[in-house]
Amino acid sequence: MNAQLTSIPASALTQTTIRVARVPHYGPPNVIVLGRAPRPALRPGTVRVLVEATTVTIGDARIRGARLPRGFGAVLRLAFGWSGPRQQVLGTELTGIVTDVGDGVTAFRAGDAVIAVTGTKLGAHAEEVVLPADGLIVPRPSGLDVKAAAAIAFGGLTASHYLDRCEVKPGERVLVVGASGAVGLAVVQLAKRRGAVVTGVCSAENAALVERMGAAHTIDYRAQDPFADSADSPQWDVIVDAAGTAPYSVCRRRLAPGGRLARVLCDLPGLLLAPLQGRLSGHRVIAGVTVERKEALLDLCALAARGDYEVVIDSVYSMDAIAEAHARVDSGRKRGNVVVLVG
Repeated sequence: MNAQLTSIPASALTQTTIRVARVPHYGPPNVIVLGRAPRPALRPGTVRVLVEATTVTIGDARIRGARLPRGFGAVLRLAFGWSGPRQQVLGTELTGIVTDVGDGVTAFRAGDAVIAVTGTKLGAHAEEVVLPADGLIVPRPSGLDVKAAAAIAFGGLTASHYLDRCEVKPGERVLVVGASGAVGLAVVQLAKRRGAVVTGVCSAENAALVERMGAAHTIDYRAQDPFADSADSPQWDVIVDAAGTAPYSVCRRRLAPGGRLARVLCDLPGLLLAPLQGRLSGHRVIAGVTVERKEALLDLCALAARGDYEVVIDSVYSMDAIAEAHARVDSGRKRGNVVVLVG
């Protein structure tokens, strides 16, 4: 996997302020304000990155709108801010160019093209970021375009985490609910690579895309209930609920003995009950925070560089139109990832 080295615009070396998209208080997409902020200070052990592109994920949209699964409203406000986010600049993933490195940094140099994840610290919806050099930041493979590089982390790392926890094995039957979203499409591809037989739940309009990503079959949720309790209803070894619509009470009869349910989107009662649910039936319910690992991100980048993993792009917006990007995510109709070009 060859890394990219890119020239740095002269203006990026001398500016004292940077452009950012702020969310001053919770609300619809039009609460977002574009403005400028002081340039972040470079510290020992950090790298400064000129952001070329970022994404608006379902997580960004939920934070902006204070719309979290049942039971998490107060938790969100305590963690992120009561009337608005304390960190007003959202965004959890990005790609860009290293413009400077702090004392003690040897892994990166100015001109390196990188992919980075800011996680719960947010801040990627900005012209420039300063990140720990030993954090979740990796070289961008040559041949991986900026849009795909910006969007590779969120869906791919979430999918990798849950497939690892479900211990998906070759030949197992995997049902992916919400198969046409950023996480769902990643789950379909990575489960197929593990040798699973994948069925995706999506709309009829998205069936061809989900099948192209590796699903052997698709179920149109508008025409068929994938969890209907009938004599000929299939059972699944693993169900990955990337849409937040398949709690254990709904799908338990469709889990095979020893089956696992991964709840990517889960309300607070479901999270608290997950360790207990299914034990009497011999099932496992898996929920909780995604653990984002550098090794998993490197693996995703290597797969994408070889053409063995596709980052599906739904739409691309400029920084000026970032509110429209949020609205697209809010619509619930996106296919894959929503990218924002910053540089």
